[in-house]
Amino acid sequence: QVQLVESGGGLVQVGGSLRLSCGSSRSIFSFNVMGWYRQAPGKQRELVASITSGGRPNYADSVKGRFTISRDNAKNTVYLQMNSLKPEDTAVYYCKAVLVAGAVRDYWGQGAQVTVSS
Repeated sequence: QVQLVESGGGLVQVGGSLRLSCGSSRSIFSFNVMGWYRQAPGKQRELVASITSGGRPNYADSVKGRFTISRDNAKNTVYLQMNSLKPEDTAVYYCKAVLVAGAVRDYWGQGAQVTVSS
């Protein structure tokens, strides 16, 4: 069983920064893709950023230039550096890992609240 644990959420003012961490109980090198999603109240969960096992990142248009996803295979951790935060970034942020081994398996963390106050 894979466990993903997010940390680093909190309350920050507009324009501030936060760094989210997602620690995995399994080597993240084994995952094909890892990503960060977010869900604001009353809205659907959306992709924020993802990174492949080869280190190629992908970003939602709304966060390009402000957020950076990275991975540290030695620490089995994926990070999301969030800069220039806006009120619309307020959401619960979830870490996701995708493992393709015959079937596709998705693993999710429990979520971390990020609140940006104006």
